[in-house]
Amino acid sequence: MTAPIDLYTWPTPNGFKLSIMLEELGVLYAVHPVNIGEGEQHEPAFLKISPNNKIPAIVDPDGPDGAPISMFESGAILVYLANKYGRFLPQETRAHYEVIQWLIFQMGNVGPFFGQAHHFRMHVEDPPKYAYDRYTNETHRLYQVMDGRLAKSRYLASDDYTIADIATWPWVSRFEWHGIDWANYPNVRRWFDEIWARPAVKRGRVVPRAGAIWAGALPDDETA
Repeated sequence: MTAPIDLYTWPTPNGFKLSIMLEELGVLYAVHPVNIGEGEQHEPAFLKISPNNKIPAIVDPDGPDGAPISMFESGAILVYLANKYGRFLPQETRAHYEVIQWLIFQMGNVGPFFGQAHHFRMHVEDPPKYAYDRYTNETHRLYQVMDGRLAKSRYLASDDYTIADIATWPWVSRFEWHGIDWANYPNVRRWFDEIWARPAVKRGRVVPRAGAIWAGALPDDETA
């Protein structure tokens, strides 16, 4: 039996990126919950894998040279897995960089600004108006960028589903936290619903469960 990829994660948008990706690939992976609310991301054993003390991270026992490799940063891990398994990242040069630029759009814009919007809208009592408005308004601007793109393309990078979508969808899945009215972003809504209908996305969206080894085999009643 092939040894599973070890996934260190917690139920956050960044964590969901990798559980969704692994479910889409259908490869074996072992889940290791890292409770960031309890500070487990600062433990020395985890810092050896993820020196920036952030989830998600992986250890692949079958690295590029046959030796184990550990990786942190969700975008880098998505690229690694896409290259390893030859899926969700085209190799033709123009198409390849179209995906990379939308992946970086998520890493440099959607993640940071949505994350700050989450903080000030959901987790701060009586937040400063400047911070609340700044991050809410920028989040809505980014929805406008995505909506304009998705008016021209089925998915973010092209008409094919790629790691750019896998990276971005988990952040948009918290649209209610952003004060979003879907009527203003019909193309994002269409894209969101299409991706949410994918069985692998439903499975990945309920990770982690401690001690589980999965490969796209969760019962239907556990995918909601």
